[in-house]
Amino acid sequence: MPELPEVETTLRGVAPHVVGRSVSALVIRDARLRWPIPPALPALVQGQKLLAMKRRGKYLLLAFSHGHAMIHLGMSGSLRIVEANEPPRVHDHFDWVFGKQALRYTDPRRFGCLLWLEGEPLEHSLLNHLGPEPLTDAFTADYLFARSRKRKQPVKQFLMDSKIVVGVGNIYANESLFMAGIKPIRKTGSLTRKNCDDLVHFIKFVLQRSIDQGGTTLRDFVGGDGKPGYFKQQLLVYGRGGEPCTVCKKPLKEVRMNNRTTVYCTACQK
Repeated sequence: MPELPEVETTLRGVAPHVVGRSVSALVIRDARLRWPIPPALPALVQGQKLLAMKRRGKYLLLAFSHGHAMIHLGMSGSLRIVEANEPPRVHDHFDWVFGKQALRYTDPRRFGCLLWLEGEPLEHSLLNHLGPEPLTDAFTADYLFARSRKRKQPVKQFLMDSKIVVGVGNIYANESLFMAGIKPIRKTGSLTRKNCDDLVHFIKFVLQRSIDQGGTTLRDFVGGDGKPGYFKQQLLVYGRGGEPCTVCKKPLKEVRMNNRTTVYCTACQK
């Protein structure tokens, strides 16, 4: 699933090609995504200038003078810049056409979305409950420590809760917990202030490093230029169950938590 670094990589890859340009057409080939694409949307945006493109959590917001289009990549979606006359493939569901170029959405599983928002977009029901962005000053050790008090859930599950902080998906939670030396099954309420300081530091580090390297290559993910990300080369624990720990050389343990693969070192993570 594309996570925050993949969505940020997509944003940085496609925005320079489309922001400031007018929409020639919005071509819908298959409106049957997670929620049906509004049939009136092509007429709403045709001829309108795209003023800005930004990210909130894993959602992309395309700003126009009269509203926002919101895109989510779902489980397997991607956006890339193509020539407008390039023939679509079977899973290419819609194109934002800007003259001779198009922003093309591909999604084999069709779990993504394209919606139209009027009014303040951050007040929409899909966005108004989200926690702070992890790479901003709003995500601090003091904040994380305060939110962790009296919680009995495993700390990995806590970090992956978008109401606590957005964008810390499974891969990045595994990696951050390893770097912080914290066992993922540890109860959240037992975290110390120092633990929270370490977690905030390494979450920011891991996410920023992934963004700098173009996202994580998993299954079908590609960036806005159609190329895969490269962060997978740097993974220390995720996908390495049974292999030697990079620090102590003991075999990494792999378990399932909430139906998600969790890998950690029983010696280095307490």
